[in-house]
Amino acid sequence: MTRKLAQNTNVCGVTAAIAVIDGKWKTALLWLLEGRPHRPGELRRQLPGLSEKVLTQALREMEDDGLVHREVHEGLPLKTVYSLTDFGRDLSEALAPLSDWGHRRLDRLVETQSAS
Repeated sequence: MTRKLAQNTNVCGVTAAIAVIDGKWKTALLWLLEGRPHRPGELRRQLPGLSEKVLTQALREMEDDGLVHREVHEGLPLKTVYSLTDFGRDLSEALAPLSDWGHRRLDRLVETQSAS
């Protein structure tokens, strides 16, 4: 899905929701931020393989979509902390049943592979 769909007001609701979480890392970032606010370095350490560039891009897009809040604390060095907005929490709660379904699907796959 392209980033343009996240700004398109002429799509169905499911497409609009998926457009803001599309990509390899956004759902994992949403899940981590659901627990508590994180600094970017913490997020990178918890998601091996996520580059700083991709993390920055994903967080900026999530901020533009109103899902995360970026707070910069003054001082040396500057300290940036990301947290979920209420809108981001709403999305996270909406995705919970989908996550449950995904876990049931994975359990079925394991059962099918074990039976083979």
